[in-house]
Amino acid sequence: MYIRSLHLGDFRSWQSLDLDLTPGVTVFAGSNGNGKTNIVEAVGYLAHLGSHRVSGDAPLVREGCSSARVSATAVNHGRELTAHLVINAHGANKAAVNRTALKNQRGLAGIVRTTMFAPEDLALVRGEPEQRRQFLDQVMVARYPRLAGVRADYDRALRQRNALLRSVGGPAGGRPDESALVTLDVWDARIAHLGGQIMSARMQLVHDLAPHVAEAYSRLAPGSRPALIGYTSTVDRELQDAGVAAGTATAEPGLLDPDVAEAVLLAALADRRTADLERRVTLSGPHRDDLLLVLGTQPAKGFASHGESWSFALTLRLASHRMQRADGTEPVVILDDVFAELDAARRKQLVVLAGEAEQVLITAAVADDIPTGLREVSEVHTVTTEMTGGRRVSVLDANATDAPDAPEAPEDPGSAGGEP
Repeated sequence: MYIRSLHLGDFRSWQSLDLDLTPGVTVFAGSNGNGKTNIVEAVGYLAHLGSHRVSGDAPLVREGCSSARVSATAVNHGRELTAHLVINAHGANKAAVNRTALKNQRGLAGIVRTTMFAPEDLALVRGEPEQRRQFLDQVMVARYPRLAGVRADYDRALRQRNALLRSVGGPAGGRPDESALVTLDVWDARIAHLGGQIMSARMQLVHDLAPHVAEAYSRLAPGSRPALIGYTSTVDRELQDAGVAAGTATAEPGLLDPDVAEAVLLAALADRRTADLERRVTLSGPHRDDLLLVLGTQPAKGFASHGESWSFALTLRLASHRMQRADGTEPVVILDDVFAELDAARRKQLVVLAGEAEQVLITAAVADDIPTGLREVSEVHTVTTEMTGGRRVSVLDANATDAPDAPEAPEDPGSAGGEP
């Protein structure tokens, strides 16, 4: 897959951007704060329907505006589709594919696929389990789109069960009445059914990612300790009793049947109900699981150096790209300001690894950070700023005079409620 054209309107610092792209490597160079990362953030938003930098949409809309526009034409195995999105500072976003409006932005899933590495990804190694779960779920949904709905349903069921626990639980609350216990049984069954599917899919991902992680890390950091991954859950002991390898990082992580996961999780919820009632929170389930990252025989978190942590985080993204490429759906690789934290040897190895992708988008603040070999084979755009209407806006290749036309937006958005 590659992106053939990109249009931004009132997105972050961009009043307008119309850009033609080709397969291969494209570099956006410019000083910090000029808006180069905003370009790849917009591409990533179309792929994952969310920003890797902020949780809400309001910061994505240019100051003084009520909405932003992002459109991209993606070419996948010779087929072209254009994704249009209006991001509203307040209220629901509006989306369309080619000239057909969609009911909601989830219909854009799969049109643009990206694997993005950004400085924030250091949290995959040094941060809390939540960041690693988000990484797994992002790759999971890209590989198994139907699980986006399963994940959303699980989150809703978890909120309902936790609300019930808060209303009836606690040491001073006495024994819950019979109706509350029956309702808990219902939510237990729901959480076990949905959570079992999520745990099974995550363990399949870890199993399939593991060899790519080992290979990518050994190439990125030759001579370093081997990189291993595994999956640990709140029911590791029960899974081990059922004959499933869990809770360790090995060269070949275990697999988990969704029915087995459902049965184990349902039993764990029943066994730990008293603790859940006392704590007023659900203590078992995939919402508390973690991705294990190991270098040699030590956990990466707390033992890896800064360079090793940075390389491991980058390896996770490269490995997910390679796994999806093996599945036949190669994403666009985005490397956001990654060279500054790598030594010369690892920069050189990254150039080789990145060059194997169909399309790579790179941002760099300092030209010297871009390896010489990469500058020779890539198209480089310069991002600067200028004052327009009393506000600073980003400008691409300020000396260029010709710009491509923006992709045509749909004329009849239908049920979307407005033209994207």
